[in-house]
Amino acid sequence: MADQIEILFEDKNVVAVNKQEGLASITENDTTIDSLHSLLEKKYEQKLFIVHRLDKEVSGVILFAKNSDAHKYLNDQFAERKVIKYYTAVVHGTIKENDGMIKKPIREFGSGRMGIDDRKGKASETKFHVVQRLRDYTLLELNPSTGRRHQLRVHLYSIGFPIVGDLRYGEKTIQEKYLRIMLHAKRLEFQLPDKKDISIEAPLTESFLETLKQMS
Repeated sequence: MADQIEILFEDKNVVAVNKQEGLASITENDTTIDSLHSLLEKKYEQKLFIVHRLDKEVSGVILFAKNSDAHKYLNDQFAERKVIKYYTAVVHGTIKENDGMIKKPIREFGSGRMGIDDRKGKASETKFHVVQRLRDYTLLELNPSTGRRHQLRVHLYSIGFPIVGDLRYGEKTIQEKYLRIMLHAKRLEFQLPDKKDISIEAPLTESFLETLKQMS
């Protein structure tokens, strides 16, 4: 399975791959089940450092560091919000505005579910841009400036446009009709430890394209 992982970029400090949906970024409770992290460590036969994560259901570009110095360098960029992140998503319904910003504080409500809380939530911001309006859906480009857990999913659900196929946020009987959650980490822009600026883009996966085709 490690041989099937699509490597998008690598050098002596980092490796970026296109994560498939359904594969956990890091090892979960059952350590006998491989994660992307464990598969890559087997492939490279070395320790890899976790820089950020994608939800198990989400596909797209994800980054790992090959050494502790690179790990700190990349972590600092994420912490200081210097990493620019773009996602592709399809939501239920038609969004009329071409562009917008969702500013709603998020906190955890238990059992891993996140939600909006104006008093106790952490400040969260998501920009969106309409790429295409389909008959019953809207294709979006998303650019979060914060990195809260489930941020994109919660923000879009909170304004009445849940991401297609999201079983946690949305009407389950409707959402389970789709192959997958229609959320893909499209691009990361950041600075490598050697001070070079880089943009890494992950092509849409076959399952994303197939589901999108069924909606058109």
